[in-house]
Amino acid sequence: MPKKTYTDEFKTDAVNYYYDSGLSINTTAKKLGVSISALRKWIKLSKKDGSVITRGSGNYSSDKDKEIVRLKRQLRDAEGAIEVLKKAISILG
Repeated sequence: MPKKTYTDEFKTDAVNYYYDSGLSINTTAKKLGVSISALRKWIKLSKKDGSVITRGSGNYSSDKDKEIVRLKRQLRDAEGAIEVLKKAISILG
């Protein structure tokens, strides 16, 4: 079976999705349709070269603000996953 190749943009998007989603590597890899070892390798490389910037937890003035941020993050994650899958389909299709 031929080895799948992914663009650098796809790899960066996948690593960003992993960090932003808060999901495990296994779950993220499964959702994106990539191998766990490939995702681990991309994460390791991104840490080395500093290409991915992670966000820290913010300070929120109220529970309402915290919930709004959580929902926005959830929406962004869903939209990001859709974009990554669209790119994967265009690469494989």
